[in-house]
Amino acid sequence: MSLLEKWGKALDNTDMTTLNEIYHDDYEFTLHSAGKILFKKDVLDWIAMDDIISTNYRILYENDEIGVTHVVVKFKSDGNIQGVLSFLRFKDGKIFRQETGASNLPKD
Repeated sequence: MSLLEKWGKALDNTDMTTLNEIYHDDYEFTLHSAGKILFKKDVLDWIAMDDIISTNYRILYENDEIGVTHVVVKFKSDGNIQGVLSFLRFKDGKIFRQETGASNLPKD
């Protein structure tokens, strides 16, 4: 199973143990829309809130250095839906850096 396959499965199952193993200790997540950088603990805490429902997860490209994914996410807290494209860089076999671009989609 590839790193991004494992990551997608762990996100779907809110598998915090696996996610903690997958994210590099120096992980950074750049949220361009909010002008923020989140770190490993921030992202793990966010995922643990179980606010996000993801569908149509696709790995568009992956090798030993980078990966590109697309997913549709719905936020339980406000009902917003977004198409999210992620660019990920790997280090030591883990997710090291992540940047996303998100497009708002019509609510259900």
